[in-house]
Amino acid sequence: MSQEIPVGVAELLGRSNRLGSDPTVTNYGGGNTSVKVRQISPATGAEVELLYVKGSGGDLGTLKAGGLAVLELDRVRALDNVYRGVEFEDEMVGYFPFCAFGTGGAAPSIDTPMHGLVRYDHVDHLHPDAVIALACAADGEALVHKIWGGTVAWVPWKRPGWELGRALAEIAKDPRVIGAVLGGHGLTAWGTTSDEVEARNRQLIQQAQAYLDANSVAEPFGPVVPGHRNLDPDARRARAAELFPYLRAVASADRRQVGHFTDSGVVLDFLSREKLPRLVSLGTSCPDHFLRTKVRPLLLDTAPDAPIDEVVARLAQLHAEYRVEYQAYYDRHATPESPAIRGADPAVVLVPGVGMFSFGADKQTARVAGEFYVNAINVMRGAEGVSTYQPVAEAEKFNVEYWQLEEDKLKRRPKPKALAGRIALVTGGASGIGLATVRLLAEHGANVIVGDINQAGCQAVAADLGGADVASGVAMDVTDFDAVKAGIAAGIVAFGGIDLIVNNAGITRAGSLADTSLEDWDLQYQIMPRGSFLVAKAAENALRAQGLGGDIINICSKNSVFAGPNNIAYSSAKAAQAHMVRLLAAELGDIGVRVNGINPDGVVRGSGIFAGGWGASRAATYGVAEEDLGKYYAQRTVLKEEVLPEHIAMAVLALTNGTLPITTGLLVPVDSGVAAAFMR
Repeated sequence: MSQEIPVGVAELLGRSNRLGSDPTVTNYGGGNTSVKVRQISPATGAEVELLYVKGSGGDLGTLKAGGLAVLELDRVRALDNVYRGVEFEDEMVGYFPFCAFGTGGAAPSIDTPMHGLVRYDHVDHLHPDAVIALACAADGEALVHKIWGGTVAWVPWKRPGWELGRALAEIAKDPRVIGAVLGGHGLTAWGTTSDEVEARNRQLIQQAQAYLDANSVAEPFGPVVPGHRNLDPDARRARAAELFPYLRAVASADRRQVGHFTDSGVVLDFLSREKLPRLVSLGTSCPDHFLRTKVRPLLLDTAPDAPIDEVVARLAQLHAEYRVEYQAYYDRHATPESPAIRGADPAVVLVPGVGMFSFGADKQTARVAGEFYVNAINVMRGAEGVSTYQPVAEAEKFNVEYWQLEEDKLKRRPKPKALAGRIALVTGGASGIGLATVRLLAEHGANVIVGDINQAGCQAVAADLGGADVASGVAMDVTDFDAVKAGIAAGIVAFGGIDLIVNNAGITRAGSLADTSLEDWDLQYQIMPRGSFLVAKAAENALRAQGLGGDIINICSKNSVFAGPNNIAYSSAKAAQAHMVRLLAAELGDIGVRVNGINPDGVVRGSGIFAGGWGASRAATYGVAEEDLGKYYAQRTVLKEEVLPEHIAMAVLALTNGTLPITTGLLVPVDSGVAAAFMR
C-alpha cells in the first residue's frame, strides 16, 4: 500500500534539490543528505524511527523520493556491536540491507554511517569548493580553527565509512559544534531542523569563501607564463575540432570514450599560469574529484597553434609516458584483492591556450569529469591563495579509486546499449528517414549530430532527443563544402569525434529527359552523390585520427538499380551514390571504416520529399490519387507492405550495432520486395 511522504522527507528533498542545484555548494552526484523521522510500521502498527538518506550514485539536485535509502535507525546503530575495526569496515556495507525498512529504497551509500551515528535529525555532507580548499591546504586544521574557533571541528583524512561516522558522532556530542571540515574531502553539518542545517551549510560555505577572498595572495597560481597566449574564441573552437579526434584516440586506447570541451575563463587562466605543471602533477584530492578525473590529467605542452604533426608526435610521447606512469601507480599500491586496472588512459587532457578536453563512457560522464576538474581548479586556487595545496597521499587516492565498494557500484550499472560511446552524424536529420534514424540511434545509446539545412528544425530535434548530453543540431547545407566542414567541426567539438555517418539528405525533381532542366539535374547531383562525397571527405581526417573504425551509410534508393519512368536525374544520382558505397568501402577498409548503403522503395509517410510535390508528381505518373501512393507502392511489392521511415532506420541500426561487424560494400534493399530492383 502506498503512503504519503512524511513531512520531514519532503523537507529533505526540497533542501537537497536546492543545495544540489547550487555549484558553490556541491557538484553533480556529490554529497549526501539525510533526515530521521518517526513512522508507523504497516507490519506492526508500532512507531519506528527511520533514517532516510540519499542512496548510492544519486544526485542531490535532482533527488526524488525513490533515490532515498530507507533504514530502521535502531538497526543501523546496532551494527556498531558487530563492527570489527577499520580493517574490516568495508564489510559493514553488506549489513546495510539487513537494516532496510520495507523494500529499503535505493542502495545505501558508504556515507550512511555518518548520517545514522550522528544524533541529530538532519545531517548533510557536501563538497563545496571553498571548504575543500581549506580541507586540502597544508595547514588546513589551523585555518579551520582560525576561522571558526571551536564551532567547526577538523577531522583528519578518513576514507568514508564506519570510522568516519564514529568520529563525527563523537564530535557532534559537543553542543557548540555545528559541523566539521573533513580533511581532503569536504563538509558535514547537522541541525535539529531542516531549515537550521541548510542555513548552517550556507553560512559555513560563505564564511570559508569570505576568508579566502580576504586573505588570498593576488596570483594564487603564480604569474602568467612569459609568451603565453590564448587563441581567440573562434580559433580555439577550430583548434579544438582539429585536436579532439587525436585526443579521443588517446583517451580511448583501452575503451571507447566520448568527449567534452571546456574553454571557460577559469580553465584558460589556470592553463596560463606558472604553477600549472606542479599542480597538475599533484592531481585532485576530494574523492568525488579523482574518481571522475583519474589521479591526474595529461598536460599537452605544445604551443596552441603548433603544426598538427608536431602536436600529434608530442601527444603520442606524452600518452606513452602517462600510461607507464599510471601502470606504475597501480602496481605500487595494488594488492591481490584490488580490482583489476580499469585502463591507463587520461580522463582529462589540458591544452594551454585552447582549453580542457574531458572524456567518459558517455557525454554526461565526460561533461561531469570536466566540471569536477573545474571544481579541482577552484580548490587549488583557494588552497594556494592562503596556504599550499596538499592533496591526500597517493596511496589514499588509490584506495578510493580502486575501492572494492566503488567497483561493486560500477558493476551495478546497466549494461551499455549497443551504440554507447558512438557519435553519429545524420544529414537531413530533421524529418522523414533522417528523423526516424536519429531517434533510433539515440535510443540505442549513440550521441547524434543532427545535420539539416533547416537549422531551427535540427535544433528542435536535438532538444527533443534530450539536449546537449544526447544530441546536437547543426546547420548543414551538403552542397556547400565550407558548411559541411563547419557542421562536422561543430559536431566534433560537441562530442569529441565522429564514428557513424548517415548520408540521408536528398531531394528530387521528377521529369523525363525532355522535362528535366539542367538546374534540376545539377541540384540533385549536388545534394546526393556530391553531398555524400563532401561529407565523407570532410570527416575522413577525424575518422583516421581516432583510430576507432567507423561506419558510413548512404541512403540510396531502389531507383539506383530500377529503371522507372520520368525520373532520369534522381535515379541516376542515386545510382552514383550507390556505387560510391563500393568505392569508399574499398578505400576506407584499411582504417576499419565500413561503408554500406540502403535502397528503400518510396517512403511516402513522414517524407519531406513527397510532401514537397514529389508525391503529387509520382501519383500523376502512376495514375493514382496522391493519398493512395503509399498503398500503390506497397501493392507492387512481394510483401505488400508500405515502407516507412522506421524501416530504413532499423536497417541503419542493423548495419552499425555490431550485428554485421565485417560487412562492407553492401547495398541493403528495404523495399518490401520490388522484384525488378533485386540486386544481382
